[in-house]
Amino acid sequence: MMWGYGWDGGWMVPLMGVSAVLWWVLVVAIVVGVVRWLRVAPGGTSGGPGPRGEARDILDRRFARGEIDADEYAERRRVLSGG
Repeated sequence: MMWGYGWDGGWMVPLMGVSAVLWWVLVVAIVVGVVRWLRVAPGGTSGGPGPRGEARDILDRRFARGEIDADEYAERRRVLSGG
Protein backbone atom coordinates (compact mmCIF):
# COMPACT_ATOMS: atom_id res chain seq x y z
CA MET A 1 0.00 0.00 0.00
CA MET A 2 1.32 3.50 -0.94
CA TRP A 3 -0.74 5.53 1.57
CA GLY A 4 -1.00 8.46 -0.84
CA TYR A 5 2.75 8.97 -1.41
CA GLY A 6 2.78 7.89 -5.04
CA TRP A 7 3.94 9.82 -8.09
CA ASP A 8 1.61 12.75 -7.44
CA GLY A 9 3.85 13.78 -4.53
CA GLY A 10 1.68 16.72 -3.54
CA TRP A 11 3.92 19.54 -2.30
CA MET A 12 7.12 17.63 -3.16
CA VAL A 13 6.96 18.31 -6.92
CA PRO A 14 7.09 22.12 -6.69
CA LEU A 15 9.75 21.86 -3.98
CA MET A 16 11.96 19.74 -6.24
CA GLY A 17 11.56 22.27 -9.06
CA VAL A 18 12.48 25.20 -6.84
CA SER A 19 15.48 23.37 -5.40
CA ALA A 20 16.73 22.54 -8.91
CA VAL A 21 16.53 26.21 -9.92
CA LEU A 22 18.30 27.30 -6.72
CA TRP A 23 21.03 24.71 -7.35
CA TRP A 24 21.76 26.12 -10.82
CA VAL A 25 21.69 29.70 -9.53
CA LEU A 26 24.30 28.70 -6.94
CA VAL A 27 26.49 27.00 -9.57
CA VAL A 28 26.36 30.03 -11.89
CA ALA A 29 27.10 32.41 -8.99
CA ILE A 30 30.17 30.39 -8.00
CA VAL A 31 31.47 30.31 -11.58
CA VAL A 32 30.96 34.07 -12.01
CA GLY A 33 32.66 34.73 -8.67
CA VAL A 34 35.69 32.60 -9.54
CA VAL A 35 36.05 34.25 -12.96
CA ARG A 36 35.89 37.74 -11.42
CA TRP A 37 38.34 36.77 -8.72
CA LEU A 38 40.83 35.44 -11.27
CA ARG A 39 40.57 38.58 -13.41
CA VAL A 40 41.34 40.86 -10.46
CA ALA A 41 44.02 38.66 -8.89
CA PRO A 42 47.24 40.51 -7.98
CA GLY A 43 50.20 40.34 -10.30
CA GLY A 44 48.30 41.22 -13.45
CA THR A 45 50.18 42.66 -16.40
CA SER A 46 50.17 46.31 -17.26
CA GLY A 47 47.02 47.61 -18.85
CA GLY A 48 44.92 44.90 -17.22
CA PRO A 49 42.64 45.09 -14.24
CA GLY A 50 44.10 45.66 -10.83
CA PRO A 51 46.24 48.36 -9.19
CA ARG A 52 49.14 48.16 -11.64
CA GLY A 53 46.91 48.33 -14.69
CA GLU A 54 45.04 51.30 -13.28
CA ALA A 55 48.28 53.09 -12.43
CA ARG A 56 49.59 52.39 -15.93
CA ASP A 57 46.41 53.85 -17.46
CA ILE A 58 46.78 57.01 -15.35
CA LEU A 59 50.44 57.29 -16.35
CA ASP A 60 49.57 56.89 -20.04
CA ARG A 61 46.91 59.62 -19.80
CA ARG A 62 49.27 62.02 -18.02
CA PHE A 63 51.92 61.50 -20.69
CA ALA A 64 49.36 61.97 -23.46
CA ARG A 65 48.19 65.27 -21.90
CA GLY A 66 51.79 66.49 -21.65
CA GLU A 67 51.87 66.61 -17.85
CA ILE A 68 55.08 64.57 -17.73
CA ASP A 69 57.98 64.31 -20.18
CA ALA A 70 59.31 61.19 -21.90
CA ASP A 71 62.11 60.61 -19.37
CA GLU A 72 59.75 60.74 -16.38
CA TYR A 73 57.24 58.56 -18.22
CA ALA A 74 59.90 55.92 -18.98
CA GLU A 75 61.17 55.93 -15.38
CA ARG A 76 57.72 55.59 -13.83
CA ARG A 77 56.78 52.90 -16.31
CA ARG A 78 59.93 50.97 -15.36
CA VAL A 79 59.02 51.26 -11.68
CA LEU A 80 55.46 50.05 -12.34
CA SER A 81 56.71 47.03 -14.29
CA GLY A 82 58.93 46.04 -11.35
CA GLY A 83 62.17 46.45 -13.25
